[in-house]
Amino acid sequence: MAPTLFSDGAKPGDLIQIFRGTYTHWAVYIGGDEVVHLIPPCSDSDMFNNLLMLVDSPKATVRRQKIWDVVRSNRFRVNNLLDDEYEPRQRRVIVREACSLVGWEMPYCLATNNCEHFVTKLRYGKPESRQVKDAALIGGAALAGVGIIALGAALIALLKDDDEGNTSD
Repeated sequence: MAPTLFSDGAKPGDLIQIFRGTYTHWAVYIGGDEVVHLIPPCSDSDMFNNLLMLVDSPKATVRRQKIWDVVRSNRFRVNNLLDDEYEPRQRRVIVREACSLVGWEMPYCLATNNCEHFVTKLRYGKPESRQVKDAALIGGAALAGVGIIALGAALIALLKDDDEGNTSD
């Protein structure tokens, strides 16, 4: 018999965070060891192509699957990440809406409409992705760091040119 999420305290309507190495996948638990999630078309066998599909696919499908078929050998946890910021919707409403969307093809965009946006909209009524926010912060910090280095290099070059121009022969 497969393990159950009940030992981890999962309840219908909870968000499931699945750690897949370079990215995190999200699903909503609906009970009976099943989840609903948004996934672009991809082959389960090729991780590199899956990453390309996540970046390149304009469409994704809402799927209902057994949790173990989605998680496979990856680490996962219940993570209702925005409960401290937003009031979660009623569990039965989350599950009913998730199940009503199964089979739908939806627009997909890694930055604005990904699997995390999908599940947070179901749970809180507001689409949000901490993954995207964190990536934007890291990218912004890296860009600022490069800008500071470039500015410093330009300043040093100006000061060096100024010193060379002020020396007398």
